[in-house]
Amino acid sequence: MARVEHSPLAGQTMNSPLLISSLIQNADRYFGDVEIVSRRGDGTIHRYGYRDCHTRARRLAAALAKLGLEIGDRIASLGWNNFRHLEAYFAVPGMGMVLNTINPKLHRDQVAYIAGHAEARCVLFDLSFLAQAETIAAQCPQALHFIAMCAPEEMPATTSIANLICYEELIAGATDRFEWPVFDETAASALCYTSGTTGPPKGVLYSHRATMIHSYAEVMPDAFNISSRDTITPVVPMYHANAWGLPYAAALAGAKLVLPGPLMDGKSLYDLIEGEGVTFSAGVPTVWSGLLDHVAANGLSFTHFKRMNIGGSACPTAMMKTFREQYGVDVIHAWGMTEMSPMGTICSLQARHANLPEDERQMLRETQGHPVFGVDMRLLDDQGVELPWDGKTTGNLYVKGAWVIDSYYKDVPGSALREGWLPTGDVVTINPQGYIKITDRSKDIIKSGGEWISSIEVENVSQLHPDVQQAACIGIADQKWGERPLLVVIRRAGSNLEKAALFDFLEGKIAKWWMPDDIVFVDSIEIGPTGKVLKNRLRERFSGQDGPTS
Repeated sequence: MARVEHSPLAGQTMNSPLLISSLIQNADRYFGDVEIVSRRGDGTIHRYGYRDCHTRARRLAAALAKLGLEIGDRIASLGWNNFRHLEAYFAVPGMGMVLNTINPKLHRDQVAYIAGHAEARCVLFDLSFLAQAETIAAQCPQALHFIAMCAPEEMPATTSIANLICYEELIAGATDRFEWPVFDETAASALCYTSGTTGPPKGVLYSHRATMIHSYAEVMPDAFNISSRDTITPVVPMYHANAWGLPYAAALAGAKLVLPGPLMDGKSLYDLIEGEGVTFSAGVPTVWSGLLDHVAANGLSFTHFKRMNIGGSACPTAMMKTFREQYGVDVIHAWGMTEMSPMGTICSLQARHANLPEDERQMLRETQGHPVFGVDMRLLDDQGVELPWDGKTTGNLYVKGAWVIDSYYKDVPGSALREGWLPTGDVVTINPQGYIKITDRSKDIIKSGGEWISSIEVENVSQLHPDVQQAACIGIADQKWGERPLLVVIRRAGSNLEKAALFDFLEGKIAKWWMPDDIVFVDSIEIGPTGKVLKNRLRERFSGQDGPTS
């Protein structure tokens, strides 16, 4: 875009800063009686409304200020998806501090590294994560206050944390008349750290402005399509990329919010979704696999559940079709990154697709979708040359937009951009209408004889076999070709699937030179803290693989 040399005529509209506190104020004023439902670890349910949430968030803000915490301070959290963590989502950024959500499933040393790197002065934690909080207390002297998100009777009898504070006692003694401060909308609101990167996790610092614009975009019909008529369950954890922005989008729309807590097995999810009339949810494929297995095994169905967004990794075609065709639940692919707040593309079908044959519509559903307004994309080769959007040419995806970072926290390792665009690390095709299809992560793509093999495509086809529970395709070193694919498979319970039968199934469904050199059956595949297959661990595990196994 060309820059103008003279300032244009200024508009004559109010200039109200876009601040996260306005979301909970709006929800209180116009949707105060709409429920927020939380399930505790023991299965019991906590209920209250947005007005109650706002009152308690103001109390928390006042209490944190009374502890001596100031604007700009980082407040770490180690929490499940529950009402107290939600209150921190509004209280901490609302008062001008920065909420540093930490993934408690990381190794304790990584948890402490993140809290130390963020210079967190206070730590809010669920009792499930007492051990992680104790590690932070031992290794991070700048963390002065530790608050257990529990009731007085639940406080631990013994702990190495000195002067541990009880959340409920803390806010009980605080005023609910706290006034949200007004400040510049470019101020930092939250600090999330990337997963799966080489080296230490990198900090991604969001602003109020970016988060608010992201929230507006997320509720759009061709994005997450959220309204006050929805009941939303964020299965994606609140410690992962702001739960994909769902807590904020729900407050903006006035939607009922159902928080699942730590119980994420198939039965627990089904009971919560069905019992609370959930219409929409979002999470990674591994969670939905457990739900689908439970529903199928018990002959169940859904009454209100109509759509789910799946991100983190590609949804197997078989799972997508089963949810839609057997249970009436539309599976919508989404793609994004922590660095993108995280929404990038959503695979909603458009009016021009209404009359397409069903097989073509399904091919579109299996892409990661179309960019949401506010995100722009480029497709480049390894030399930085622009590639065509023809749905066939594979290249490196770059993005830019209003909620995309320009650098990592503390500028590690400097600007994240290349000529103003963020390299995503994803290898994709883009069709002429702007729908992207991820063929691999750049670190996972298999380079064989100078050509690229999509590990994701091999996995998706393999998982169409009814006896395959999960499949992961990795590249193994080969003297002649550089790399060749190895398929690692978990059989479904009770199956005696043999590799010859699976090879026969793959025949004709993928290119001959994509055919795995071998298939290995395993009992488990290691999943990372955000629900993604740890392919680096698989490559380490099978690095000595030499020729087909018996």
